[in-house]
Amino acid sequence: MLLSQTSEYALRAMAHLAREPEGAWVSGRDLAQATRVPPAYVGKVMRQLVLAGLVAGKSGKAGGFRVARPPASIRFIDVLDALDAVPDDERCAFGLDRCDPDSPCHLHDNWAQLRNFFLQWAENTTFADVGPDGQIPELPKA
Repeated sequence: MLLSQTSEYALRAMAHLAREPEGAWVSGRDLAQATRVPPAYVGKVMRQLVLAGLVAGKSGKAGGFRVARPPASIRFIDVLDALDAVPDDERCAFGLDRCDPDSPCHLHDNWAQLRNFFLQWAENTTFADVGPDGQIPELPKA
């Protein structure tokens, strides 16, 4: 798929935090357990989200993580940007050095369509859109 494992972990963590009551802190251990993200990875991912201003972090016994702003204002693309994980438009799906629209590979049009569809979804989906059961809304029709 277009996402790295780190990106998937970050989206899982944000989805979990977005469903917590406003102001509630979630420990790193509890977050790892609830999202099935390896505990060692939670710290790495959450640090990047804290630095991006998407998550607040607090040390200590009563500490943990929480969303730094309302879930409706945090888009999936914001998380991907924080991780430098937005799919690269220069990457060639066919394995050439770079994507060249002037001399396209056999997969160029289909790959560009998939990337554009994915980016539209990531830019238009917020963490308020994640349902209470963790389900995200249906993808728009292409």
